[in-house]
Amino acid sequence: MSPIFFQDEAGKQVRSAIKIKNTSKSHVAFKFQTTAPKSCFMRPPGAILAPGESLIATVFKFVELPENNEKPMYQKSRDKFKIISMKVKADVDYVPELFDEQKDQTAAEQILRVVFLNPERPEPALEKLKRQLADADAAVAARKKPPEDTGPRIIGEGLVIDEWKERRERYLARQQVEGVDSV
Repeated sequence: MSPIFFQDEAGKQVRSAIKIKNTSKSHVAFKFQTTAPKSCFMRPPGAILAPGESLIATVFKFVELPENNEKPMYQKSRDKFKIISMKVKADVDYVPELFDEQKDQTAAEQILRVVFLNPERPEPALEKLKRQLADADAAVAARKKPPEDTGPRIIGEGLVIDEWKERRERYLARQQVEGVDSV
């Protein structure tokens, strides 16, 4: 059972990040499960990864306030996460029901045990968590970034401006300016 680290901030939603990589030679679908579905979730909750492909998933957890003024427990939690994966065909689209439909397929499971870290006490696991969250934020920003423009631009609704037409118009405009200057 591997640990997944969260900062212990009672009464707040905290997050962690986990890198999921397909090390097999075929496409793999994965999905996320938890023992505490009301206070935990993952983005993305599941996907299909091509061979060698990886993604950074962000795990969110609401840290409940301690009861009866208990001191915070910085180590273990009863909550656990499970990442279930199985091989799929390359042309399959991910849907949550995929795992129910293909029950006969062999599924691999990875269980993650929740470990809370004291945010006021520096330790290597806390620094690693901060790096993972920065990587997750960068991955989300990269997914939201519009793709580079390589072809004709679309302006308005369906109006395509051809780059050659733009060049020709600039050329003719320059010719007119040069023609006016020479007169």
